Amino acid sequence: MKRGHRTGKPKGGFPRLYGRHAIIAALANPDRVVRKIWGTRDAISALELPPVLPIVYSDVADLGRMVPHDAPHQGIVAEVEPLDDIWLGDVLEEGAEEGPANARPILVLDQVTDPHNVGAIFRSAAAFNALAIVTQDRHSPPESGVLARAASGALEIMPWVRVVNLARALDEIADAGYWRIGLDGEASETLSGALKGAGKVALVLGAEGDGLRHNSMAHCDMVAKLPISPRMESLNVSNAAAIALYAATNR
Repeated sequence: MKRGHRTGKPKGGFPRLYGRHAIIAALANPDRVVRKIWGTRDAISALELPPVLPIVYSDVADLGRMVPHDAPHQGIVAEVEPLDDIWLGDVLEEGAEEGPANARPILVLDQVTDPHNVGAIFRSAAAFNALAIVTQDRHSPPESGVLARAASGALEIMPWVRVVNLARALDEIADAGYWRIGLDGEASETLSGALKGAGKVALVLGAEGDGLRHNSMAHCDMVAKLPISPRMESLNVSNAAAIALYAATNR
């Protein structure tokens, strides 16, 4: 899959990943540049590291100051370069090679900003073999240790398309033959009903609390709900994404 190359140092500095799963996945990703590793001797000795990679042996207290408060770094921290951009057109071109019966779903996130939720969604998207995750560039979290930790390695294997205009991206997705299903708790149709007869599917989920914005809903072909008990008002967006992905890939 083609990527757009980023040049120069990111505005917020280079991301720092932490925890074994996130760092092992980053080291295994040929598209990821790992710049430096800090870790305890035990943690570093347990990894197979490239001989040219700069390594700084550190104690647990030093590592704790490099990550968010109380973050479970497991004795290892890595500084990485952000992944290069992936273009929506390239993702849709790859999806065009899949027949409707075998098409992988696309997951579109509308201003979902919590990195824990986005990371968990990455993990579910990888587990259910989604084609890609599409988010806005400005209204979504950046690559970070928090997101990578929640993704448990999926950040390195799940294509992430960041777009300037989500409505325009949804139109492009429709032009590629995808049926766009927005998830909203007030919808009259259930997701299982919306999926009947659908070929390629794009699932569109809204932000925590606010839900799907009206403009994004207007760019969906159908709005559907997950039928849940009236005792609960809604599901966390990462839980809803996992259930929707399961339904889309097991119909």
